[in-house]
Amino acid sequence: MINIFQIIGALGLILISIAVLIKKKKYEDILFILGGLCLEAYSISIKNIIFIILQAVFILASGYELIKTYVKK
Repeated sequence: MINIFQIIGALGLILISIAVLIKKKKYEDILFILGGLCLEAYSISIKNIIFIILQAVFILASGYELIKTYVKK
């Protein structure tokens, strides 16, 4: 049976996939962060420390890129 965290994880995968296809940097970074947060929630729900750390680093890196985009303007 599918639980809520599997749905959230799938949403995260969809958001990150859309972000890869988008050409506007700002929106790409926002979708990466949102998708990363969804996958972080899923990683925590399955208690997998490797993926928890991976997603935390991914979210931080995407946030850094988003901040760089705003500061550059």
